Amino acid sequence: MESVHFGTTDDLPTDLIHYIVSHYKKTTRPMNDNTAQRDESEPKSDPVDQNISPIYANYVLGVLFIVYVFNFIDRQVLSVFIGPIKDEFGASDTQMGLLAGFAFALLYTFAGIPIARLADKGNRRNIIAIGLAVWSAMTVACGFARNFAQLALARILVGIGEAAGSPPSHSMIADYFSMDRRATALAIYSSGAFVGSALAYLGGGYLREYFDWRTAFIVVGAPGLLVAVLVRFTVREPLRGISERRTEETSDITLVDTLKYLVRSRSWVLMMTGFSLVSIASYAILIWGYEFYGRVHQLPPITIGNWMGLIVGIGGSVGTILGGRVVDTLGKKRASRGLRVPVLITMTGFPLGIYSLLAESATHSLWTLGPFYLLLNVYLAAMYSNNQNLARLQMRATAAAIMLFIVNIVGAGAGPLIVGALSDAFTAEHGKNSIRYALVYTLVLGAIGSLIILYAGRTLDADLDRART
Repeated sequence: MESVHFGTTDDLPTDLIHYIVSHYKKTTRPMNDNTAQRDESEPKSDPVDQNISPIYANYVLGVLFIVYVFNFIDRQVLSVFIGPIKDEFGASDTQMGLLAGFAFALLYTFAGIPIARLADKGNRRNIIAIGLAVWSAMTVACGFARNFAQLALARILVGIGEAAGSPPSHSMIADYFSMDRRATALAIYSSGAFVGSALAYLGGGYLREYFDWRTAFIVVGAPGLLVAVLVRFTVREPLRGISERRTEETSDITLVDTLKYLVRSRSWVLMMTGFSLVSIASYAILIWGYEFYGRVHQLPPITIGNWMGLIVGIGGSVGTILGGRVVDTLGKKRASRGLRVPVLITMTGFPLGIYSLLAESATHSLWTLGPFYLLLNVYLAAMYSNNQNLARLQMRATAAAIMLFIVNIVGAGAGPLIVGALSDAFTAEHGKNSIRYALVYTLVLGAIGSLIILYAGRTLDADLDRART
């Protein structure tokens, strides 16, 4: 450990300041800063091994996980307050589905592409920090909206900020973790979505019981500004390709080049098609599950918040991390096995999910929703890791953005809107149960999507070989 010697007591403040400044410059220097002057006394080591350790890689993963937690807290808190917002502004279910879905997802997905292009060329750490600050500030702004249009605008700006979160994070994690650990690392990161949603449900239930929806948006948005500072000053930018000991591809690769390259992969096209359909089911439950238990089973807000928080937080996180371990373990010898087995596990959950929605007993419904939600998310790590593995080095952030563009337009955008529109259409015949049958339809789409992903395993191994050459 480095020893530090200061001068006299009178000089201590000045010496201490000089030491902190010099130490800060060492620890915050980007890993890919090849122009930085090296101390001649430092050993000349392999650049791939320089400035990176498993402990620090895990620290970065932990920070990015926290960022993703706030991403979903700020995104998901709206679902807890669909009823109060609808009543205050006189909105329909279709309008609320639009607010929860496309108002957020449309510019979230479109902004993700140019932001990811910047991330593939520039400093990913800074992009994440700026995006977090923007979406946190806009979440606070939601609490000051005075009409439906103002709230929709603030949600759009939340989406633009959140577009700077996942694509750069996926790319950085791929550089911090080698392929045999990457699926688990991405699964841990992705579990932040479920932890964030759980906190939104748990905290939102109490806030809905004792406060109003405006207070909730302010309370959940403000802490993200502090996390943005943490990202900026403690996370270092890794050298691209450092985890795979290859740093080629210095030429500029355009968005069109990336898209053409990915589309030539048959397994990638099938995975994205199936992923989109499964995402409809996932986002339908996330956005409308709280309202479902309030309308159909007439449970109190805190009870729904506690149950949904536990189901989404534990079920989603355990399912995703379990899927990551399955992919890393089975995918070592054959990548297609690391895709097919998690998808088969997910497929077994859909009958449970449909039973959960149709059950007349709230207790039966909640106890079957838990295992369904766990199984539903086992496949996720296979999607995220193979999307990174199928892309070339300077395509990774853009590849993540393209994947999220497709999935969020269909899943996060269309999913809540489909449920809202079907619920309105079924109201005349089914009354309060209209939302129940709308959600069942989305699970059927999810089951079809899982079959398509399973079929993608037939060509995955050959497509991955092409990506490594």
